[in-house]
Amino acid sequence: MTFGFLSHLDYNLWLFRLPIMQELVRQGHTVYAICPSGEVSGRFAQHNVTHIPYDIERSSLNPIKEIRSIRNIYDAILPLKLDILHTFTAKPNIYGTIAGVLAKVPRIINLVEGLGSFYLENDFKSRAIRTLIEFLYTRIFKLSDTVMFVNQDDPAYLISKKIITPEKVFRMKGVGIDTQAWHPGPKIDEGFRVTMIGRAIKHKGVLEFIEAATLLSQKYPQVTFQFIGSPDAGNRFSLSEEFMRTQSSIHYLAHQDNIRHLLSQSDIFVLPSYREGLPRTSMEALSMGLPIVTTDVVGCRETVDDGVNGFIIPPKNSAALSKAIEKLIMDPTLAQQMGKAGREKAINEFDISTIINKHLEVYGLHRVR
Repeated sequence: MTFGFLSHLDYNLWLFRLPIMQELVRQGHTVYAICPSGEVSGRFAQHNVTHIPYDIERSSLNPIKEIRSIRNIYDAILPLKLDILHTFTAKPNIYGTIAGVLAKVPRIINLVEGLGSFYLENDFKSRAIRTLIEFLYTRIFKLSDTVMFVNQDDPAYLISKKIITPEKVFRMKGVGIDTQAWHPGPKIDEGFRVTMIGRAIKHKGVLEFIEAATLLSQKYPQVTFQFIGSPDAGNRFSLSEEFMRTQSSIHYLAHQDNIRHLLSQSDIFVLPSYREGLPRTSMEALSMGLPIVTTDVVGCRETVDDGVNGFIIPPKNSAALSKAIEKLIMDPTLAQQMGKAGREKAINEFDISTIINKHLEVYGLHRVR
């Protein structure tokens, strides 16, 4: 069979889809990574996956440019004679489905990793874009064969709005994590570290993390609160580099490539986000054996069994965040027990082999042994 994996970003396919593509290649199928050329697009060939480039403007809403993007995708996929086109994220889901239908691809599968930040605000622009997305998804989901979701809440919402029918919904738990690679290692640093990883935007709960660190840092001077991640230049809710660097209560590390090592030297992971698909960073922290403090919101709540492998707190509540973190600071034994429970949860629910099997099930192929 011939598979096309379509995204608007090469990193999306490289970081999150490569294990599935590798398994398909191992089984003897032909696999194409269809995405704009970028920093990692040249690496697909190392895994016998062929990169097919096309042009798209990620942030454009210009109708003429959007029609051109659909044509670009159509021109890219038509010669490939695909059996299955699998699309990822909103624009590729919408434009790729239209192009796939025009190119007469037999099966089209969408994956929705989350409904996005426009579901967090209620200003005019957010409402308008929500309405547009739902209008388009209502029509696109009628054309695609299956729509995969990474949490329980998003498909439930779309079903309630009659945007998708239940029989087209396929649920799985996130994009998966290689729990053999992401495993607890020896802790070299003696200090106690509370770590948050994410884009430096308000919707990730960065301000609440800073406020909690401010509340606790004077009381527990031996504890380091570190933030890993950079501002998102194209996001109107992004915090500035200057703002992040001037927050004295946190150690701002910006973007880092050695996340595995940084988590291995951490004691607590926090993600006080307002909404997620199913956060990869939390799965990484679980697999590394860290207790998690996260919020009772879409996506986040699926990574924590409250009181077992961490704590679930209300969103936008720095006092509750600091209280939960303090419990773990004061009781290292509890933190270790929760970390072990989190590691078990990662292996049982989020391991990449489980996610690969879910994809193969959708494709109608044999499962990984």
